[in-house]
Amino acid sequence: MRCISRRTAAALAMVLFLLPGCGTSRVAFSYKQNNDVSAFQVATLNQEIKMDAFAGALCVGNSDVTTGTNVDLTDTAAAALFDVNGGNILYAKNLHKRLYPASLTKVLTAVVALKNTSPDDVITVTDGAKINESGAQLCGLETGDTLTMNQALHALLINSANDAANAIAVHVAGSVEAFSEMMNEEAVSLGATNSHFVNPHGLSDDNHYTTVYDMYLIFNEAIKYEMFREIIHMERYDTVYQNSQGEEKEMSFSTTNLFLRGEISAPGKVTVIGGKTGTTNAAGNCLILFSKDTAGNPYISVILQAKERKIMYEQMADILEEIYN
Repeated sequence: MRCISRRTAAALAMVLFLLPGCGTSRVAFSYKQNNDVSAFQVATLNQEIKMDAFAGALCVGNSDVTTGTNVDLTDTAAAALFDVNGGNILYAKNLHKRLYPASLTKVLTAVVALKNTSPDDVITVTDGAKINESGAQLCGLETGDTLTMNQALHALLINSANDAANAIAVHVAGSVEAFSEMMNEEAVSLGATNSHFVNPHGLSDDNHYTTVYDMYLIFNEAIKYEMFREIIHMERYDTVYQNSQGEEKEMSFSTTNLFLRGEISAPGKVTVIGGKTGTTNAAGNCLILFSKDTAGNPYISVILQAKERKIMYEQMADILEEIYN
C-alpha cells in the first residue's frame, strides 16, 4: 500500500496547505473525534490555487496488508510496518482499531515537550506530578526536586517513568489536564484523528486510546528531533539532580527495549535504532520501533496489545523481516 501522491484524494479532510502565489497559508477543516479512519482529502477550491496535500509525504492506508507476508499475529490485536521514505505500508493488521497505547503515549508527551520547551529548562517537581496508582513505573521524583527537561526526557523515554511524564506536563502546561489538551491538539495537527489522550504517561483510562496508524504519525514526527533519536538509542543513562534542600540525588536506569539490550535479535540486515515500550493490564504489551536497512532507509514498526512480551518481540522480529521480503 503506497503513500498517496500530492494530487490524489483520500477520504475525510482535516488540514490542507495552500500555496497561492509566493505565500503559504494553512486552512483548517472541522475535526470530529469519531471519524472512522485517519485519512486526508484534497479538494480543488478553484483553478488558480495550487494545493499541497497534508498527507503528501505520508503512508496512507485503510485496510489490512497481509497478502504475501510471512507474519502470523494471531496473538496481537494490531500491528504495522511503514517504509518511511518509500511511502509504503509493508504490513498492516487493524490499522485504525482503537486500542490503549500504554507508555507509547510518552512519544507524544516528548513531542509536545520538545516543541514547547528548551532542554535546559529547569523543572521543579510539584504535588501535581504525583502518581498514586499502585505498581506504576517511577524514577523516584519527589515534590521540590529540580531537574532539567533534558534529564526528565531521558527518564520519560528510557525508564518510562510516569512521574517524569507528569513533571514534564505540569512544567509545560501548569497541570496534567492542560497538557493533555496540548497533546490532543498536537495529535490532530499530525493527522492522528482516531486518538484521544487524557494523561501524559499512558496509564489506562477509557478515554485514552490510539491506533497503530496514529502512533506511526506521532512517532514519525518525534524522530524529526535529534534529541529524541539520541535518547531512544541509549542503552543506559546516569545523571544527578537535586532535591528541595539542594542535595544531590542520583538517577540511573537501563532501556526497557530488549532489542537494544541484546536480549532479542533483529533480522540480520536490519538495525534497530530505538523505540518505546509500553505495558499495562488493559493495553497488553506494546512496542514501537525506529529501524534502518543496510542502505540507511528508515522504517517505523508498531505492535499494540500483544498477549505476552516474549510473543511481542518475536512477532516484531517477524515484521521487520518484511523489509526484505
